[in-house]
Amino acid sequence: ASEVSSASPSFFFCCVSATMPKAKSSAKKATTPANPAKAAAGSKSLFEKTPRNFGIGGDVQPKRDLGRFVRWPKYVRLQRQKQVLMKRLKVPPSINQFSYTLDKNNVKQLFNLLNKYRPETKAAKKDRLKAQAEKKAADQKADPGPKPMYVKFGINHVAALVENKKANLVIIAHDVDPIEIVVWLPALCRKQGIPYCIVKGKARLGSLVNKKAATAVALCGVRKEDQGALAKLSESIKTNFNDRFDELRRHFGGGIMGEKTNVRVARMEKQKAKEAAAKMG
Repeated sequence: ASEVSSASPSFFFCCVSATMPKAKSSAKKATTPANPAKAAAGSKSLFEKTPRNFGIGGDVQPKRDLGRFVRWPKYVRLQRQKQVLMKRLKVPPSINQFSYTLDKNNVKQLFNLLNKYRPETKAAKKDRLKAQAEKKAADQKADPGPKPMYVKFGINHVAALVENKKANLVIIAHDVDPIEIVVWLPALCRKQGIPYCIVKGKARLGSLVNKKAATAVALCGVRKEDQGALAKLSESIKTNFNDRFDELRRHFGGGIMGEKTNVRVARMEKQKAKEAAAKMG
């Protein structure tokens, strides 16, 4: 008791101040928003903006076209390189004429007509010859009947029909490779006075005659009900191809440069014009 009574008042003050918690300050720090107008507008809106964050660890990245980063097969690269070369290089008129193809409406009418005269398949031909042989065995004087009207195909066969003026209409594919197989055919058709046209797709012509591809097909005759459609189609084709032969053989193709080359040439022309203007004073 004597020790406690002898302690100084300052000792008690230190102990009390160490054990009692500090009182919280009633004044809070006022936080000022970065954009008060935006904050006021945001509080009134029913729809809050939630912008995406595409940084590391953020939202999933959007899908992009990665075609430029794909290692394409060799045949695809060759096709694309050939297309670029055909645009850049100067193409002679005899080859450039295959870039002018029949319009969509006439193509539709043409293939509607050709589909009626598709050649028979191997199985159908076998059945026909078998029935014909049985009929002949039963009666030696049996009439084989009229010759069927079919679309003729094969470049040698078509050329022979054109030379003998037996073909009424010749259809040539635009993407034959090598082009030398058919490059002479338009001139021959024009010389013989036979309407010809160029259509897109050797594969489409091939499907018409039950083959993978066909360079050219010819129509030698049609039934009576289709003669009007053939005459109308032949007239339109003759106007677009046979009558324009002299015009088409004067037009070169190609010479289309890329975007970077065009910009560079335009810059050079601008610089030359500027220098010429400076020389003129």
